[in-house]
Amino acid sequence: MLPTEESHVPPRYRYEQIADDLADRIKSGEFQPGSKLPSRRELIEHYGVTEPVIDRAMQVLRIKGMTETLPGVGVFVAE
Repeated sequence: MLPTEESHVPPRYRYEQIADDLADRIKSGEFQPGSKLPSRRELIEHYGVTEPVIDRAMQVLRIKGMTETLPGVGVFVAE
């Protein structure tokens, strides 16, 4: 790359970063299959974001088949 050229990396949304972090934690075994993920409130406090950001990150994990949501109960790592 020439010195005058800039490297343009597209910005990532915060929910994508959080979904990737949680996915990595699932893959590493920190969250075992069948285990419950931290509550929405805990994740909001941990990541310092708002509720819609956590909801979107959870949606990404659900679409990827990594988690299952039981309404009123919580989000669990897919078996």
